[in-house]
Amino acid sequence: MSIKITSFALTLTCIATLLGACATTQPPAATETAAEAELVSTAEPASPEPEVETEYGNFTEEQLYQAIISELGAQRGVVDEAGDSYFDLALETRDLGIIRRAVQFASANNDMNAMLQLGLLWSEIDPTDSQPHLMLSFQFLETGNYQQALSHMARVIELGGEIDFSALAARTGQLDPRTRAVLIDNLRQLTREFSDQQSIRLTLVQLLAQNGEYQEALLEFQLLIQLVDLSPRLVMLKAQILQSAGDADQAIRVMRSGVREFEDDKNLRLGYSQLLIQNEQYEAAQAQFAALMELDPQDWETLFSMALLDMELENYDRAIERFTQLARIDQRADEARYYLGYIHEQREEFDAAIAAYREVRIGTQNFLAAQQQATRLAVQSGNLESAHAHLNQLSRGQPRLEILFNTIESGVLIQNGYTLEAKSLLDTALNKYPNETDLLFARVLFYDNVGDRAGSEQDLRQIILMQPEDSRALNHLGYMLADQTDRHAEALDLIEQAIAISPDDPAIIDSLGWAQYKLGRYEEALANLQRAYVLFPDPEVASHVGEVMWMMGREEQAKEVWRGALENQPDSELIQEVVERLQVEL
Repeated sequence: MSIKITSFALTLTCIATLLGACATTQPPAATETAAEAELVSTAEPASPEPEVETEYGNFTEEQLYQAIISELGAQRGVVDEAGDSYFDLALETRDLGIIRRAVQFASANNDMNAMLQLGLLWSEIDPTDSQPHLMLSFQFLETGNYQQALSHMARVIELGGEIDFSALAARTGQLDPRTRAVLIDNLRQLTREFSDQQSIRLTLVQLLAQNGEYQEALLEFQLLIQLVDLSPRLVMLKAQILQSAGDADQAIRVMRSGVREFEDDKNLRLGYSQLLIQNEQYEAAQAQFAALMELDPQDWETLFSMALLDMELENYDRAIERFTQLARIDQRADEARYYLGYIHEQREEFDAAIAAYREVRIGTQNFLAAQQQATRLAVQSGNLESAHAHLNQLSRGQPRLEILFNTIESGVLIQNGYTLEAKSLLDTALNKYPNETDLLFARVLFYDNVGDRAGSEQDLRQIILMQPEDSRALNHLGYMLADQTDRHAEALDLIEQAIAISPDDPAIIDSLGWAQYKLGRYEEALANLQRAYVLFPDPEVASHVGEVMWMMGREEQAKEVWRGALENQPDSELIQEVVERLQVEL
């Protein structure tokens, strides 16, 4: 592509400004004046010379043109294309100015691969600059290549730069111990090479604690505080290590001493309060919360914590006072109202509890739970019309919420013995919203409760017809047929369809094992039931595991499973039923 030299000189000036005046770029020669042009026109025509490509410094005309186009594109918002173009230019020209500009675009585009390649190129061209190593260390941290990150972090220090090594510890919490041990060895070496670098030893302490090497961490901590003054952050770190090591008393002593030394540090005092709660020293924690409130009377988070602690200690009057204050000033208001409902419920002040639950606003975290609790209490009190009217008013004009409330209300009615009212509610809702699967499933639960297997099967098949991938309906119907009928082959087929959709659902795995047991396939059944029990140690699954073992002649193992389940839930009717049916003496 050819460009007139005059216009190119102007655009080159622009790009030089945008690039921060790349060191290797030289401006083109000045354009000829009008007088010079006239002299040339009167002179003898010169013999033609072969055309050569004009170069400007280390750049070709095409490369500079590409840089200009990229900058203009970036100004129009086409940043990704500009980034790709600058990346290619950086590789072609190996110019530091271009590389730095390419890094800016790669960072803006969050192009990790480009950042890594540009960083490596930058460090190769200018080995004395710590900046590319700083950039590379964070890129390798982001990609989880901690060994490489550590290497570049060390290089930053060698080149006289500064870097906080604790960024490494913030990302290594989920590493396996062996991988972390390699990093620990490297950090030990760095503490010898850079003995004055506090953040290296701090990171070593943190990684040792992450690896469960608490005594080693404490030894390194003692070396660390010889380099630095004690700070609230270090106090909390030592206390955390001691707590993790099982020395809660010493951890509390360390925090108590730290709070005395840094009495105005809110985070340290808050950490001390949380440690006290963790060790069930609630009254002492309340004292620390009170001190925090003295430091800042409008610290509403601390007030909320105090109210929660009052509730835990059953200091209900004080908890009500604090939650009421929070609700009044609209600070954590809906959570406060929810807990007010809970407290009134514990005190059997049911009307007050219902009122508090109903004040929890729509769209907040506890809204649905609060409405369910209010509905349950109203129904238990016999106020069915009040419960229904409130839910109806809340959901007016919102079909999805109305459907959800109908399922909640029907469930509460069934649980409290109002089966006819539940059936009427669901029939009315399905007339308004025909073929709504949530409502159909709620009616299935009604049919299950009254023992109407035909009604359950009809609604379940309707759900499956509309949503063939509904593993919940497939599993429910399959288990019902396996458990309550002799249609075991049909049941197995339905459950196998369900498990193909949701292969890791323990409820479906349990159903699969139960259907296989009913078909006499004991080995397969036991394998699946045991897998389900590992995933979900529920009494019903335990009853199934034990029964299959019993039928296989593994009676002592069966008893062991049932005894284990009864230890967790001594009143489990499911375990009691199978033990009585099989006439087992536990």
